Amino acid sequence: MDIGASLFLLGLGAVFAFAVTLDLPGINIHAVGWILMLMGAIGLLVTFMYWRPRRAAAATSVVEERRVYADDPHQPPPPL
Repeated sequence: MDIGASLFLLGLGAVFAFAVTLDLPGINIHAVGWILMLMGAIGLLVTFMYWRPRRAAAATSVVEERRVYADDPHQPPPPL
């Protein structure tokens, strides 16, 4: 689950928990909303925990290449 799906579940759960006044027999829509919000929050945390090591590994794997130019005293100077 990525960040977008987690935010969608959080939003949908908030709508069900706080804005919907529908009363369905056998289904507590407010409880469904809280469950969706909980699943969205867990999905968001898992997404952040999954992506955090990748960012750290990518940041440390950057290698800088340094070129050192030195004049060789045995070579003649370049033509003008």
